[in-house]
Amino acid sequence: MKTIRTLVGRLREFKTPAILTPLFIIGEVVFECLIPLIMVSLVDALDGVSLSPVLRLGLILIGLAFASLTCGILAARFSATASVGLAKNLRHDLFFKVQDFSFADIDRFSTSSLVTRMTTDVTNVQNAFGMLIRIAVRVPLMIVFSIVMAWRINSQMALIFLGMVPLLAIILAVIVLVAFPIFRRIFKKYDVLNNSVQENVAAIRVVKSFVTEEHETTKFRAASQDVRKDFTNAEKLIALNSPVMMLFIFAAIVAVDYIGASIIVNSGGTELTKGGLTALITYGIQILVHMLMLAFIFVMTTMAAESANRIAEVLTHEPSLTSPANGVTTVADGSVTFEGVSFKYSERAEENALSDIDLRIDSGSTLGIGSSKTSLIQLICRLYDVSEGSVKVGGRDVRDYDLSSLRDAVSVVLQKNVLFSGTIKDNMRWGNPDATDAQIERACQLAQADEFIQQLPGGYDYVI
Repeated sequence: MKTIRTLVGRLREFKTPAILTPLFIIGEVVFECLIPLIMVSLVDALDGVSLSPVLRLGLILIGLAFASLTCGILAARFSATASVGLAKNLRHDLFFKVQDFSFADIDRFSTSSLVTRMTTDVTNVQNAFGMLIRIAVRVPLMIVFSIVMAWRINSQMALIFLGMVPLLAIILAVIVLVAFPIFRRIFKKYDVLNNSVQENVAAIRVVKSFVTEEHETTKFRAASQDVRKDFTNAEKLIALNSPVMMLFIFAAIVAVDYIGASIIVNSGGTELTKGGLTALITYGIQILVHMLMLAFIFVMTTMAAESANRIAEVLTHEPSLTSPANGVTTVADGSVTFEGVSFKYSERAEENALSDIDLRIDSGSTLGIGSSKTSLIQLICRLYDVSEGSVKVGGRDVRDYDLSSLRDAVSVVLQKNVLFSGTIKDNMRWGNPDATDAQIERACQLAQADEFIQQLPGGYDYVI
């Protein structure tokens, strides 16, 4: 329920179409279930000598069909709007949530897993939600209405359908309960598969330099086969739904045909008419079709349930690093002090990346460090928090600062350059959106980059 509340709360501006969808579905079901009832009178009227009742009933049938079609079209339209809107809001909220994550939070989920949650998992939830507000409302209503209508025609015959539905529901529940843990394993293995792809693509130069394509291919093939194996097992179970249900439903229809024909012959049409038998068969087929739909819904929701849990896990996760209330916004000077600092990247790590570091760097001074530069810098910017001790900038513990103010005050030149799609100017303005062309050129001159940039086609407007 917590997961459902978390996701449904993301509907926001799409709540209205989500509410209207089941309302129109109810209208569609009511009109559709009335059609076979009118058919009883129409079939029985064919035995008469006048066509006027046939024409009148035919017009009623056309009106009911048109009303059912109109409700179905509107329900489909509102359902599409609500489900796609929910997916948009989920991707938006997930992306913005990740922006607040610390490096430790991203390490906890892994980059590949976060990408999977924003893409595959959101798509699964979108498809399942669209079905739930349409088909999941339609199916139980149609089954109940069909049984009620069948009961009005002949209670003895309706008992056949009534006894069959719970039996099929039990079979379906057993299949789903067995399949659900398999789908849970699959999504974890998807993360492993995506991680393999991400690592390979990001390090493709290293892979080719060391001629290890075969090793990477073997690793990917193993992960892919693992996913295929579990999916195959799940699909084998799910595939049992359709034949089992068709067997039971068609057996029920055969029983209805036989018993109904016997009643008509023995009673001379007083207890059940030909039109009534036709309507009973129609209601039986409706129950068949909608029980098959129900099986499909269970498959989709079983997959989507795990996706929904994974999405909610990110949305409800509290970032491990947050700005303190009324955090310091001004950095007095550039001095940096490490006092008894020990640090590990994960609580599960057996050894520290840094141990018992005592270090002072006065403002304006320069210090060369051979190893652990990245770990030290990430603590200064407070991309991670120390495991023990404290890091001070400008004489204040970094945990006292407003995060944005602290990181704005600390300039970092990374070992590995990262460029974003766009022009050189776009990349230069990434750190300062209001930078002028003159400021951009001046910065590049200081970095000894202006000379080769001027040689590119378009210069600073060259698209990277």
